[in-house]
Amino acid sequence: MDNPDFVLTLFDAHEGRLVIAANALDFDNAASYLNTFCELIGATPEDKQTDADLHTWLVDFEGVTFLLKAEHYSASIWLERLGQDGDDELAFLQGWLSQQLPVS
Repeated sequence: MDNPDFVLTLFDAHEGRLVIAANALDFDNAASYLNTFCELIGATPEDKQTDADLHTWLVDFEGVTFLLKAEHYSASIWLERLGQDGDDELAFLQGWLSQQLPVS
């Protein structure tokens, strides 16, 4: 699958963060991008918060809760672990997404 809306840009295993560029992302469409990303990876949103420049969602992926954020200034979304759980799931997603999305 080639998805031009998302580009895999960074996987930081130490910090527990997976970053995706979304060049057309802006404040008004950020929720749509987050929904699309959740559908892509099979994550379920559990809680949603919108601040002045950041959308922050709690999402469940494979039984692990992650933070999913979108920021229009950087035109990016990122998935990050909470605490120590989620390293294996992030590593899996990085490998899988690197086959599904363009990589920069």
